[in-house]
Amino acid sequence: MTISRRHMLALLGSVAGATAIPARVFAAFSQSDYLAQIPTETPLPPIEERLPKTPRVLNLAERGLKPGRYGGSMRMLIGGQRDIRFMPINCYARLVGYNSDLKLEADILEAYEVENDRVFTFRLREGHKWSDGSPFTADDFRYVWDDVFHEKKLAKGGPPAGLMINGKPPRFEVIDARTVRYSWDDPNPDFLADQASPSPTRLMFPAAYMKQFHMRYQTKELLAQHIARERVDDWAALHQKMSRVVRPENPNLPTLDAWRNRTAPPAERFVFERNPYYYRVDENGLQLPYIDKVMLDVSSADLIAAKTGTGESDLQVTNLDFADYTFLKNAEQRYPLKVDLWKRTQGSRMALFPNLNCKDEGWRNLFRDVRFRRAMSLAINRGEINKAVFYGLATESANSILPDSPLFKPEYQKAWAAFDPDQANRLLDEIGLAMDDSEGLRRLPDGRLAKIIIEITGESTFETDALELIGDQLLQVGIKIYPHVAQRELLRRRVKGGDAIMSVGGGLDNGVPTADMAPKELAPTSDDQLQWSIWGLHALSGGSDGKAPDLPEAKALLDLYSEWRKAEGFDQRTDVWHKMLALFTDQVFTIGIVNATLQPVVQSSKLQNVPSKALYGFDPTSYLGVYLPDAFWYDEETA
Repeated sequence: MTISRRHMLALLGSVAGATAIPARVFAAFSQSDYLAQIPTETPLPPIEERLPKTPRVLNLAERGLKPGRYGGSMRMLIGGQRDIRFMPINCYARLVGYNSDLKLEADILEAYEVENDRVFTFRLREGHKWSDGSPFTADDFRYVWDDVFHEKKLAKGGPPAGLMINGKPPRFEVIDARTVRYSWDDPNPDFLADQASPSPTRLMFPAAYMKQFHMRYQTKELLAQHIARERVDDWAALHQKMSRVVRPENPNLPTLDAWRNRTAPPAERFVFERNPYYYRVDENGLQLPYIDKVMLDVSSADLIAAKTGTGESDLQVTNLDFADYTFLKNAEQRYPLKVDLWKRTQGSRMALFPNLNCKDEGWRNLFRDVRFRRAMSLAINRGEINKAVFYGLATESANSILPDSPLFKPEYQKAWAAFDPDQANRLLDEIGLAMDDSEGLRRLPDGRLAKIIIEITGESTFETDALELIGDQLLQVGIKIYPHVAQRELLRRRVKGGDAIMSVGGGLDNGVPTADMAPKELAPTSDDQLQWSIWGLHALSGGSDGKAPDLPEAKALLDLYSEWRKAEGFDQRTDVWHKMLALFTDQVFTIGIVNATLQPVVQSSKLQNVPSKALYGFDPTSYLGVYLPDAFWYDEETA
């Protein structure tokens, strides 16, 4: 058996680094007094019986954090009921997860082994339980594999795309009650990274609970009663509704997270109570989380900054932007708040996405000419935008990775990102886009004036402000843009349908990658990529939908991504990453503006262990997730 270096280190770190310590090491475990207040049909078992035999021990002092005390409710504001989806992201209970240094370590798992990136063996903790007290075992994985992935009414296409390698699913084995194995013939190097992601491929369900909603385990009569009660069409819709983890609306669904939802929608406040069977403890034997309840209050997204500034939230990150910083900082003088600035991980806070798959042949051909994309980028004065919109605190950059990534090179950041309208004009002249002096605009080969409708959500004022400046700058080289505000989902539909010519969105989600993270954002791999959604759909569907890229450079990126997946060892993966970054930035497939922008993080002055400086983003930090919200606590003695 061959275990790769990176996974051996992760395995050793997870086992030896105080993450799997037998219960007997502690004289006694401790629990929150709050648990005695929770009404239950039967008394909770003693804490020693609720914890795994080897709980995950977080040595907080070694991490530079303060071991805490129990108690308190943490208020947060959300912009709509659907935003309870942030809870499983922020709770960040994962089979394998990133630590704050973005290194993988066993989390829910007691340990794991990897053979040549092809065979993955997962070992569960003995005595681990779901939040309802039912055992967490290999059968929970088997249930998903047999009864969900291979049930046509629940998964028409079989196992999810993330598990398909070269069109083939893995072999799944139950080794024993605590051990499962996934095996592929070809490497699947980002399998663990997927499990550490904000929205991992779900490999397990609480089978004991979910079987009551499955036709293989439930009578037709009882299924019919459940279907009627939940107002769904059939048992498949019922199963989907009751098992939804991404948006945890079912208060009865058992979880492994630190807090469990106790409120069914619709509601103005969602209450998440501590999980009495949670698997983590601190170095003093206190079962985490420290905080008893998290309350998510539904508000208008436009009012969240104002409400946060008047003390209505104890911890707020979502629905805040840098434009709110001055107001929030001033609020520190009036309310017991602390306002910090974290660095956003996006490759660009906003980017322009020319749609290389748009239906308009004239614009499509122009966008596929790298000279036009470079000209647009060179015509943008990023320094002016940085000063006007971000007070000069951001970094002017192409849509690329940040210096916080070990893969960073200055040339990626600077690629065609200098303000050089003279060179932009020369490139546009070279293409043959003649200037119409009467209009002050250039003409396309088909005679149309160079007028571009840019789709924008209008959700952030800074995007609108920045686009206004960009419009003035592009006009100097004979290109006029017209922002068109569209709801986010409509915008994406227009892009995927080829109706949108150009759009605005965030740059690379993961601007701080390591070589072991998949470079899939740099290649056409998903239909959510605004610059080439049709090509991305082709890759995502395994060739059954969309169209294969017919632009050599885009195809080269896809080939390099395949090469990364087959690479053996860290050095080979690093080499592929650099080839892809060099090609992606030189070709200017997306036009970045600034990155390393700052994100306000507002917290109660009594709240402990929230970092004053950190990276903030969806991927790979899972917003608050890698910073251990279950270790946040209230120090009532703090002024």
